[in-house]
Amino acid sequence: MEPSSANDHGLPPLAIPRRRVLVTGAAGRIGAFFARQAHERYDLRLLVQAGQDAGELAGCGEVVAGDLADLGGMKLACAGIDTVLHLAASPDPSAPWAVLLADNIVGCYHAFVAARTAGCRRVVFASSIHAVSGYPPDVQVKTGEPVNPGDLYGVSKCFGEALGRYMAEQEGLSVIAVRIGAFQPRAAARAGQGVPLLDAFISRRDLVQLLCRAIDVPDLRFAIVHGLSDNRFKRLDLSDARALLGYQPQDDATELDPALRALHLRDTVRSHDQRGGGQRSGIRDELDEPEREA
Repeated sequence: MEPSSANDHGLPPLAIPRRRVLVTGAAGRIGAFFARQAHERYDLRLLVQAGQDAGELAGCGEVVAGDLADLGGMKLACAGIDTVLHLAASPDPSAPWAVLLADNIVGCYHAFVAARTAGCRRVVFASSIHAVSGYPPDVQVKTGEPVNPGDLYGVSKCFGEALGRYMAEQEGLSVIAVRIGAFQPRAAARAGQGVPLLDAFISRRDLVQLLCRAIDVPDLRFAIVHGLSDNRFKRLDLSDARALLGYQPQDDATELDPALRALHLRDTVRSHDQRGGGQRSGIRDELDEPEREA
């Protein structure tokens, strides 16, 4: 079962007044789950497309219809909002340029401009692992390395990250871009899908935690963080998410998939450090100190 509220996602209790958060793409997979989990933590305004089924959002906040193509309407949607969680986009990695241009380029630009015009404190931008999926599979990507998209969808996410950096540095809008991995319920990994997701899995509760921490953290002008669970093998480095946001992922694809769990990968795959490798440092004898326990 998934946690019943945001407080079950490894989050500290709120020590600040409830923030007003606009969620674009609120009827999508991530948006709808976030709304159901976080509505007790925030006052949510949930932006959906006109005519879109918003039944899952009942009781989660103020549901408003809007279109990313309408800059004026986006400015109205951002009025009185503290943070914009910008999830709306074409999510298809194989989407053609015409679709990406409208949804992921122009729409993203309108969301940022509307947030800045309305005086919002922050935009949390849903970027993607596809912004760096062009790196070889044996490379663990760090946030400071150059973008390297593996498809046009990834290119559109690179645009959002660059626009966010501009809005932060030149326009004074706080921006945190979250490169989201393979967003799946834990049941998907338990059902034997863990191997394809091995290095990119992020559970729904871990992503909710990460997004909430990105909304809550004070005094951060701009950052790119990676969004994966605490998988034994990680395509993306989580150091910045941990250090800047206090992210504490709770799930691991290798522990959720029964076939992988039976291999005890965390114990049997050596880490080659003092905690995981089991080796003893030769300096211990010279210091007349006992070896520290792992």
